[in-house]
Amino acid sequence: MSGAYRGRGFGRGRFQSWKRGRGGGNFAGKWREKDHRPDLNKTTGKQTSDQTPQCSLLQSTLDQFIPYRGWKLYFSEVYSDNSPFVEKIQAFEKFFTRHIDLYDKDEIERKGSILVDFKDLIKDDEITNLIPDIGNELRDAPEKTLACMGLAVHQVLTKDLERHAAELQAQERLSDDGGTMVNVPHIYARVYNYEPLTQLKNVRANYYGKYIALRGTVVRVSNIKPLCVKMAFLCAACGEVQSLSLPDGKYSLPTKCPVPACRGKSFTPLRSSPLTVTMDWQSIKIQELMSDTHREAGRIPRTIECELVHDLVDSCVPGDMVTITGTVKVSNAEEGSRSKNDKCMFLLYIEANSVSNNKGQKTETCEDSCKHGTLIEFSLKDFYAIQEIQAEENLFKLIVNSLCPVIFGHELVKAGLALALFGGSQKYADDKNRIPIRGDPHVLVVGDPGLGKSQMLQAVCNVAPRGVYVCGNTTTASGLTVTLSKDNSSGDFALEAGALVLGDQGICGIDEFDKMGNQHQALLEAMEQQSISLAKAGVVCSLPARTSVVAAANPVGGHYNKAKTVSENLKMGSALLSRFDLVFILLDTPNEQHDHLLSEHVIAIRAGKQRAVSSATVARVNSQDSNTSVLEVVSEKPLSERLKVVPGETIDPIPHQLLRKYIGYARQYVHPRLSPEAAQVLQDFYLELRKQSQRSNSSPITTRQLESLIRLTEARARLELREKATKEDAEDIVEIMKYSMLGTYSDEFGNLDFERSQHGSGMSNRSSAKRFISALNNIAERTYNNLFQFRQLRQIAKEVNIQVVDFENFIGSLNDQGYLLKKGPNVYQLQTM
Repeated sequence: MSGAYRGRGFGRGRFQSWKRGRGGGNFAGKWREKDHRPDLNKTTGKQTSDQTPQCSLLQSTLDQFIPYRGWKLYFSEVYSDNSPFVEKIQAFEKFFTRHIDLYDKDEIERKGSILVDFKDLIKDDEITNLIPDIGNELRDAPEKTLACMGLAVHQVLTKDLERHAAELQAQERLSDDGGTMVNVPHIYARVYNYEPLTQLKNVRANYYGKYIALRGTVVRVSNIKPLCVKMAFLCAACGEVQSLSLPDGKYSLPTKCPVPACRGKSFTPLRSSPLTVTMDWQSIKIQELMSDTHREAGRIPRTIECELVHDLVDSCVPGDMVTITGTVKVSNAEEGSRSKNDKCMFLLYIEANSVSNNKGQKTETCEDSCKHGTLIEFSLKDFYAIQEIQAEENLFKLIVNSLCPVIFGHELVKAGLALALFGGSQKYADDKNRIPIRGDPHVLVVGDPGLGKSQMLQAVCNVAPRGVYVCGNTTTASGLTVTLSKDNSSGDFALEAGALVLGDQGICGIDEFDKMGNQHQALLEAMEQQSISLAKAGVVCSLPARTSVVAAANPVGGHYNKAKTVSENLKMGSALLSRFDLVFILLDTPNEQHDHLLSEHVIAIRAGKQRAVSSATVARVNSQDSNTSVLEVVSEKPLSERLKVVPGETIDPIPHQLLRKYIGYARQYVHPRLSPEAAQVLQDFYLELRKQSQRSNSSPITTRQLESLIRLTEARARLELREKATKEDAEDIVEIMKYSMLGTYSDEFGNLDFERSQHGSGMSNRSSAKRFISALNNIAERTYNNLFQFRQLRQIAKEVNIQVVDFENFIGSLNDQGYLLKKGPNVYQLQTM
């Protein structure tokens, strides 16, 4: 539009000249005066006596006279100069004109939305002058305020495009008689960074129609469906087509035909008419964050439904942490929830206006998404604190002792848990065809009751930037992985993420690992392939589960029996055990000096004193054997001594919030690589282990152990924010690994029994077991019967001269290892070898 008629009021002379210039004389004949005369006075609200009827007719019916092209897209009421919205629109227009260079105009037009930072709006002086209480207006009348913003952006873009079009016409020397038509689509203003955040428990009936911001975890996402916003209806009597808007997706028919002569009452919907408008629609469910500060005892976490439309669909997946701003709306309660004629029951839901995803789901490539784990916001203060922590001279010791200061001793176990928190680097994430090697170490802590395993586990989950803590005896296999549930309203299936998926790129702590029954199989794929694949009810998919599993278990029978292997102590298959990088065995052995220090520590903690006392651990007594193993060679200054706090030394532990920031920073920005010297140390250790396992007819040490060593060495470098893993790092890891292996290999006499495999799977009395099974095989082949009663088994054992201390346990162990299958009370079936 030229400047002559862009203003608000138009004189009659100017209008007439414009009409003549544009050749607009033929407008008058097109209008049926009898239809439009009554509406006219209503709409203009002015006396028309001093103007000719024809002129006023034209003036009221020409959209060109509304200065805002897109007024009808945003407001249902008729434009008037003294509308309260006009000055708001002008204020926003000035704001966007000033900031338009920061936005990509083509993208705004393509996506149909513009992101507006709420903080920018409040800080802008002009806006606060023109609209003093912008925050309250947005909260109390969100739809109109957002419509004003949208129309302002629409207007700015329209003017911008018209200016470009005019320049192009001037360049091409085209005649300007046709006038340029610029069409800008409907643009949504999406406000983010809105404050204050509302707690989910406070969203009640009094929030209806208000604009709020919520934080939570996405627990389920529905499919994308089309939602009809406007529908065209055809009158059955005269064939007139009218378009009716359907607010909030509620279907309704028109009341009567708009043609005065017809006034028909029956209509058919036209779904393929250009007047029918549909848009993408998706509903997601948000669950409140269960942080310690807001947790209420004995309550299921609250959830709320949110509806996403247009460009917001597909902006999050289950397990993401999102901040959603939007308007609180109500919908009719589910059918069948109460009696059928209950028309006044409603459910609150949120019509989302913007979604900010804290997990950084929308990264361009796979490599990026692997690197940007849980995106934590860091303030300048945090960076200074991280710098301070990194500058500490004995950082490993400080972090190990800050992890769970209440638990006394167990430095190497805490060191292993700290390394699991930092994790190694993931390899081959950039190329889809190569097999990714996981970067997350898994740790298992087994031991006698009462040694603080669960406290250590909880401390690890609290410090992790993203930690999920579950207890084995109350967890199901689908609760760990993925549940497929049917939606009540729509009937389609939706995936609900379990603990391992929610802990993606974090830590999943599983307590009471031995009491999980048959859920161990659910973990096998997640722990090595780092994904969970699912094929149920026609849904075949694979979800990422890049978590470190940290598990704590009590041995069967209460007390750890050194005569048995770890596998027999836990009644757990060797497939699962071999996936753990470190297995720590904690034994409760009486030791006068250690017990004295421990009791002092406990009393000091209970009395609330500073740590007057510090830790000591029992040194392992090395078995004096001529054939010394590599595992028993003691280094000059062992790691356990270096991590120990000497009596009289005070350590100021890092607070948990700060430690969480430090770990988040390390995981996000530090990606260490092995130096050649470190690689050499690991290789020598690995080859030495292979040599020994070859010598003593035991279960082999596999490449998995080499990968574990590499992962943990990277984690050790990452702990100090270094990009290179040095030789010293590798030596530390070798020592932790030796400690872990000594526990799993040594038998009840303190000797190393290499017939136990790497992580204590295998059997304790292997040779007698082999003899017994071969005897059973001979009998089964002779009699063609592979079912044995318990007393028969005892009889056979006596004949073959197999002396075992506890025969029942011996049979139970054969059952666990899969040689025998228990078919009923005291009946066992021999599995053919």
